[in-house]
Amino acid sequence: MIINYTFNNYRSFYNDAEFSMIANAGKVLKRYPDNYSTLPGGLKLLKSAVMVGENAGGKSNFIYSLQFLKSLFQDNSVVKTVSSNINCNAGKDQESFDITFCVENGRVYHYCLTIDSKRIIAESLFYKNENNKKEQSVFEAYWEPETKAYHFEDSGIEEPVRNALRKNAGALGLFTTKLALLGNEYAIEAVNWMNNTLYPVSLTEGSQSVKRPSEQDIRILNDPGYLDIFRMVDYSICGITVDREQPFSKTIISRKRADGTMMDRELQYDSTGVREFFVWAIQIFRVVYENKVVFADEMDRVLNPVLSERVISFINGKSHLGQFIFSTHNVLHLDLKTYMKEQIYFVTKIRDSLNSELYSLSDFPEVRYETTKIYEFYMKGILGGTALE
Repeated sequence: MIINYTFNNYRSFYNDAEFSMIANAGKVLKRYPDNYSTLPGGLKLLKSAVMVGENAGGKSNFIYSLQFLKSLFQDNSVVKTVSSNINCNAGKDQESFDITFCVENGRVYHYCLTIDSKRIIAESLFYKNENNKKEQSVFEAYWEPETKAYHFEDSGIEEPVRNALRKNAGALGLFTTKLALLGNEYAIEAVNWMNNTLYPVSLTEGSQSVKRPSEQDIRILNDPGYLDIFRMVDYSICGITVDREQPFSKTIISRKRADGTMMDRELQYDSTGVREFFVWAIQIFRVVYENKVVFADEMDRVLNPVLSERVISFINGKSHLGQFIFSTHNVLHLDLKTYMKEQIYFVTKIRDSLNSELYSLSDFPEVRYETTKIYEFYMKGILGGTALE
């Protein structure tokens, strides 16, 4: 599960954008017993979060930053930033990513990376076996301009391994992925989490997946648990017949009429909402049944508020160690009956600089749980995240 994530100087974000899934430690937990999971060390992490903001405010860029970070773990190419990812107001080409997460055995990892347009500037990996223990260093590396070489802090890594890491440094992937290839237990766990647990999914990526289904997609579509999720879009649906070659267009959707007769239809001829949710239901399955961490860009752009509410209730109602974070324009999610304040985030663009800012409803102490006008506050611009003149 993801604990904290901070990044800066990425696209429309310049200053640190800080995101946390740590649940409130106060009495409010009793009001939302299903909204969080408790890790072996006692840390309580939220199962879901929603991100609201105006068009072009930066919501997608937040998710793209995670996609970019994950891509560095997947590709053994030169590690550097690209001009299109740099904030145009920054005046510098360095950008940083800082992420803390917990793997299934309860171990917590803290990974930090700073890069510029040429190389890795600094990279480090820390771990702790219990949440209340001090972090232990796996490695800490940084570039020394004077010597034009990488320096490693004393972290218990033997010199032959350090020499192997220095070889082609930055040109063939991250230090973390190299260390994993060399058999380091901690690096292996961190890399596996980034590659196999973190799922930042955008609409563009979703469209591509429709054209190129994976074997994992096919497996999930044939799982009875998937049908339970997909039926939330229309409870007359009673079955699906998955087409392995073109599952996102040729799959047959079976419905039962009130008189008991059946109606079959290819997915490509169904409604836009059904086709969209057919894809997104895969990600919801991953959260609930595979403990994945999914960041979904505008998941409910064509879904009605009732279905959106069903999705969140389903995720919260199941016992799992997955997380579902999504951006939306549906202001009906601004509801303290469903979410803790820590689960509601806003993205707003500063008019003078056009930089994006990310912040939580929990940053507004004057907003109390007894308040029932969160939606009104937002529409009036009191909470930001709206394109007001």
